[in-house]
Amino acid sequence: MSDSTLAPDIDQALYALSPEGRKLLFTEAKTAYDFSDKPVGDDRLRAIYELFKWAPTSANINPLRILFVRTEEGKQRLLPGVAQPNQEQTASAPVTAVLAADTRYPEYVPFLAPSNPQLQQMLEANQELRETHMDFNAVLQAGYFVLAVRAAGLAAGPMKGFNAEAVDKEFFPDGRWRSLLLVNIGHPSPEAFRDRLPRPSYEQAVQLV
Repeated sequence: MSDSTLAPDIDQALYALSPEGRKLLFTEAKTAYDFSDKPVGDDRLRAIYELFKWAPTSANINPLRILFVRTEEGKQRLLPGVAQPNQEQTASAPVTAVLAADTRYPEYVPFLAPSNPQLQQMLEANQELRETHMDFNAVLQAGYFVLAVRAAGLAAGPMKGFNAEAVDKEFFPDGRWRSLLLVNIGHPSPEAFRDRLPRPSYEQAVQLV
């Protein structure tokens, strides 16, 4: 079975992932801008996390945290912090994930990285190192999270268009979690997707040495 979105000269046998899996995660997946009213259950949200958590991070520090906003009351608290062009799509989603970085993630390092007993002390003693690791790995995990949503059979609508300071004040007033990205999650409506935009070609984006 071929995948028409891939370059025609690529041998399909080079991919370990099935054509259906490639379409679900990559070649036919699109950002969703509108959602049906079909609910997303707790079991599906847990399935997203149980898949997402295995993706690699530097030193296995895993600083990303997730707040699933799914009640009407929660949405009313979230929407004022969402930029106006994104409020309608956020309101239509049965769940919005607030992806946040845990600023005190080094607490978990002894459990997550037991082979590196000095790492917690290094991170806690060096703010620049601690925040660099946090920012890089949390953003990396945010990308994994979007793929996990798709792998769980749902549509994802990641958005940076929100007031992080306002969202943090509303949901994370103790300052420990710092929001990075919103991801609307649900089953797509018939009007969910827009036309796909182009991507750089292999020749434009890749160098070999």
